[in-house]
Amino acid sequence: MNYLKRTLIILFIVGFLSPFALVGYFLLAYDYDISKLVNYHPEVTSRIYDKDGNKIANIFKEKHRYYASFEEVPPRVIEALVAIEDTTFFEHPGINIDAIFRAIIKVFRAGKAVEGASTITQQLVKNVLLTREKKLSRKIKEAIYAIKIEHLLTKEQILERYLNEIYYGHGYYGIKTAADGYFHKRLEDLTLKEMAILVGLPKAPSTYAPTKNYDISMGRANRVVKRMHVLGWIDDAEYKHALAEQPRVFDDTLTQNKAPFIVDEVVRRCREMNIGNLKTGGYEIYTTIDLRLQEVAKESLLYGYNKALERIKKYKEKEQKKLIEDANYTVQDVNVSVLNGALVSLDSKTGDILSLVGSTNYKTSSFNRATQGKRQPGSAFKPFIYQVAIDLGYSGATELVDIAKTYEYEKDGNTLKWQPKNYEKNYKGLVTLREALVHSRNLATINLVNDIGLTTLLKELKKFHIKNIPNDLSISLGTMSLSPMELASHYTSFSNKGEQVQPHLITSIKQRKKEIYRKRLQKNVTGTPTQTYILTTILEDVVRHGTGRNARVKGIELAAKTGTTNSNIDGWLAGYSPTITTVVWFGNDDNSPMYKRETGGRIAGPVFAAYYRNILKLYPQIKRKFDVPKGIVEATVHGKKEYFSDISKPPRSQEIKDPEEELLW
Repeated sequence: MNYLKRTLIILFIVGFLSPFALVGYFLLAYDYDISKLVNYHPEVTSRIYDKDGNKIANIFKEKHRYYASFEEVPPRVIEALVAIEDTTFFEHPGINIDAIFRAIIKVFRAGKAVEGASTITQQLVKNVLLTREKKLSRKIKEAIYAIKIEHLLTKEQILERYLNEIYYGHGYYGIKTAADGYFHKRLEDLTLKEMAILVGLPKAPSTYAPTKNYDISMGRANRVVKRMHVLGWIDDAEYKHALAEQPRVFDDTLTQNKAPFIVDEVVRRCREMNIGNLKTGGYEIYTTIDLRLQEVAKESLLYGYNKALERIKKYKEKEQKKLIEDANYTVQDVNVSVLNGALVSLDSKTGDILSLVGSTNYKTSSFNRATQGKRQPGSAFKPFIYQVAIDLGYSGATELVDIAKTYEYEKDGNTLKWQPKNYEKNYKGLVTLREALVHSRNLATINLVNDIGLTTLLKELKKFHIKNIPNDLSISLGTMSLSPMELASHYTSFSNKGEQVQPHLITSIKQRKKEIYRKRLQKNVTGTPTQTYILTTILEDVVRHGTGRNARVKGIELAAKTGTTNSNIDGWLAGYSPTITTVVWFGNDDNSPMYKRETGGRIAGPVFAAYYRNILKLYPQIKRKFDVPKGIVEATVHGKKEYFSDISKPPRSQEIKDPEEELLW
């Protein structure tokens, strides 16, 4: 009897001490490094915004996470979380002893691993420091980790880490991410029911995800609300209202990329700034982009592209008919599959990039022709030559010689001849400077360059900072290479009244609310308001009744120049309204000729017009007329309206009809 009694006592002592021995073993056998949670620096998603603060896209590496400080989290979220997950969170030391023993008993009874209840601290440990295996050993480690963490971190710090680390389904890590993803809301704007949905998700993110199982998710949220009501943390009115609410849930992609060309360009520019952790550093990047204009730019470019394909199809059908009638007729072989385009639009005064589209379809071609594609601008370059002439005292009424000449030049020891022609293959003898630019007369332009002097012209053109300008007469035909972005930047010399501005895409960059970059306005004085205005009036005529007629838009003044390179390889339209500068380009990606009738005015003009028509719809209050600077005098010469200044004086031989406008020099 005594033997049995002693045995029972020994068994009782062993049974009582075993848990402590087991815990002691795990304490000594493992290194419990909690530095990952103490020094918590998770990968955080970077966000790109447009000029009005609308999100353009998320950029992340593996886990999509927005970080929320404890101060950002509404108290109601904490109450809902604690109510459903760990009611004694603010009292226990990291573990709930009763829950631990219940879990152990379940393991022995079931004869297998069964998940027991864990505190919020233990759940955090499980997600960051341990695996999800259901073993007693993991449960013990989890408890030890939790106790150590509670000694080094405050309850608020533990909650902050939990709410940022936990997975909420649909690829969302952290409660701030889930609030934005599921509801398109900030944390402070969530309703009680929406908060309940979110805090109920971590138990089974896939099962309770509202995008997959809305009714099941609502049922889980209602249990959270009921628990809060039982605890007395919400009143009857809040309880009933929350139960009845059916929140709207969004099923978005994780990147939410609304403007892929912008995102690619931002990534490229951040790389140039040596921001190497863009996908994990949690940057907030504010751009100059207007998302509404970005959308209409994309639509306008596609509109012009489709119109071109329709025209080319009709042209081909006509040519096939001619070929049937005449076997000797030559049909142009055009590969429309390589036709593409680009559009870039700037705020003329600041250089802010308002829209940027690098191809007609990003999915089929992500190469950004607007910033990386360099092509010859052709006649779209002529305004720079004419601006130099006007700055030197020429005016729209100055007469230029429009006749053919043959030029001889040396190349590789050989004497070669160059015989430039007008696009219309004719010449007019004498034309005014205005008419020469309005109708893009190549011969008149070449003769103007001769008149100015190539050396003088090249010297004057330096003020525009245009790269790779040829040191010969081919400069007259725009034979250098420029991207649409570069050409738009140079055109601000005209649209911004003689002050060229550097294009900007990124306004500012913040990281953890600290600003690490802010754009600086870079200006380059190229002329005066009076002289650039004289050129603007000529470019307005290009749109009214010149080569840019297809760019006309009722209700707004527009100035522009077309460009068509040899063999119709490139088609351009570069121009501006009183506030916005825009360049449109089309061409074949393999540098082969487009269809022979596809000029800059025909293919790019309709895109330019569609874009500005949409601008007027979106912003009817936009400035619609060019300012006339002080010092400009309007006069009638040969029955046509002309503009003069103290530099560009009227021809002395001409009679000015309005005596009030007579100029005395």
